[in-house]
Amino acid sequence: SQSAMSAQRSATKRPTAKTKLQPLYDVAAVEALMQSVAKQGKQLSYSEALAHLGYQFSRPKMRALCATLGAVDERAAQRGEPELAVLVTRASDKLPGQGWWLDRHDYQGSWTEPEAEAYIRKLQQRAFAYWGKQKIARKKR
Repeated sequence: SQSAMSAQRSATKRPTAKTKLQPLYDVAAVEALMQSVAKQGKQLSYSEALAHLGYQFSRPKMRALCATLGAVDERAAQRGEPELAVLVTRASDKLPGQGWWLDRHDYQGSWTEPEAEAYIRKLQQRAFAYWGKQKIARKKR
């Protein structure tokens, strides 16, 4: 009957417990991407990070990525690991965007001057050193 077909169609559209998160909101997937980037000693632009997750750049997607990166950094802090969101930067100046700076409680300087660049490089180097050692440690096993 038509009502049975309609019920079957709507049942197939409902999310289930096995529904996979979209990569942009999947903290574990973004975390794995950023750990891989850190192991390589690289940084990504917002566009590049979104592209790795299968998206084209848009401001709403960038904001969603930033929220997920915040969750990645919270998890890293709980494990005593260096932050990773600092590895995602604007393509134009290789510095994080305004939202990242607004969340900082340990830095009060300029967001664009050489002082900011030095601060960012220091945080990035921590991530590179930590995750670079993890890669070496895994190879020795």
